[in-house]
Amino acid sequence: MKARKYSYHRNLPHILKGDQPHFVTFVTSHRWELPPLARDAVLKHCMHDDGVKVKVHAVVVMPDHVHMILTPLRSNAGEYFTFEEILGGIKGTSAHSINRLLGRRGRVWQDESFDHVLRSEEGLAEKTEYICQNPVRKGLVAMTEQYRWLWREEGTAI
Repeated sequence: MKARKYSYHRNLPHILKGDQPHFVTFVTSHRWELPPLARDAVLKHCMHDDGVKVKVHAVVVMPDHVHMILTPLRSNAGEYFTFEEILGGIKGTSAHSINRLLGRRGRVWQDESFDHVLRSEEGLAEKTEYICQNPVRKGLVAMTEQYRWLWREEGTAI
């Protein structure tokens, strides 16, 4: 069996650490602001493979970017799903849905994404709080519970 590559390099290195949560951010092309209908679609696509390719811990869809905390899962062959498989799926299908919903064409997402491994439970709690507070810090809502494009796994209350 051929060894599977767990990192890839574009402009930024992307190193996958199996069984560890990762903090991921991806941004719209030219910082285009997603209308509410598009944010609904993005959240749905971010959650689509929860329990299949990834364990999603938290996600927030902001007007021009997305933050996720996720842990890659293993395929039936026992190999971890790669960032290309996980984020490529989310970004590709959400872009297609957004363009169809809005009757538009063109790029939705920047090619690159930012990611890093969270190394402890404290890191997971801190990053979960960070992304959940993002809509409040940006002045979009007064309390996290008011932001409809935010999801976090049960038991991760702020």
